[in-house]
Amino acid sequence: MKKLKNLSPHSWYKIFVYFAMIVFAVTIIIPILWVFLASLKTQLELNADNPWALPAVLQWSNYVTAFEKARMGDYLLNTVIVVAMALVILLVVALPCSYVLARFNFKGKKFMNLLFMAGLFINMNYIVLPIYMMLFNFDNMLGLTNFLIDNKLVLAIVYASTSLPFTVYLLTGYFQTLPKAYEEAALIDGCGYFKTMTKIMIPMARPSIITVILFQFLAYWNEYIVAFTLLQTDHATLSVGLRNLMQAQRSAAQYGVMYAGLVIAMVPTLILYIIVQKKLTQGMSLGGLKD
Repeated sequence: MKKLKNLSPHSWYKIFVYFAMIVFAVTIIIPILWVFLASLKTQLELNADNPWALPAVLQWSNYVTAFEKARMGDYLLNTVIVVAMALVILLVVALPCSYVLARFNFKGKKFMNLLFMAGLFINMNYIVLPIYMMLFNFDNMLGLTNFLIDNKLVLAIVYASTSLPFTVYLLTGYFQTLPKAYEEAALIDGCGYFKTMTKIMIPMARPSIITVILFQFLAYWNEYIVAFTLLQTDHATLSVGLRNLMQAQRSAAQYGVMYAGLVIAMVPTLILYIIVQKKLTQGMSLGGLKD
């Protein structure tokens, strides 16, 4: 008791922070463990009194049913394709744009920065209906059925364009912190602006780029409303397929398959976060050396 009374305010603050972090981690880990455990149970075991009881036999067949009969494998592949295309489009557009806004002065720069800042306050879910109507009208003008509406590439472009303001804002701030001495040395060595950007500045911004990739990957992977609006069932992404799976399995009273689908949706995001965790911290906390 005397030791507790002698603790400084800073020590009490550290204890509070550690306690809050432990509580926060437990509230996340326990539901994940429970869902994984439930995905390996039979329906009778799920209806038992003890929800934390271990399954008598691991029901890996729940995953097979989710992949084959519930088509979670197709939805997973569709999601991987859409997310990969969206990230590539986003980085190809955002990196040159961010570099130019950060390192060059030109007419209209303030106006472009203002537009990107305004884009930060636009929620994609609020404009999904106008986007749908615009694509639908273009299909009618072209005389085609479900050409732009039911198209994974179009969905990827919508994802990339709506997340462009945040990405440009983050990357521009990072490029502004990098010393200009690197560019001056590259120009002396005969590098042009494009080669300087691609060979020197973009590799130096790798931590920030990884941060963007992780944030946008999670946003695209879990997005539901736009994917549900723009894609049909055959081309549906994982979030839409998971909703269909949950509705089907609830009516069929096969909750093990439903939980298996949840695990399939969660595992890729958990693996990606574990892989890039250190780089993510660097991208959020380090800005490079300043002049």
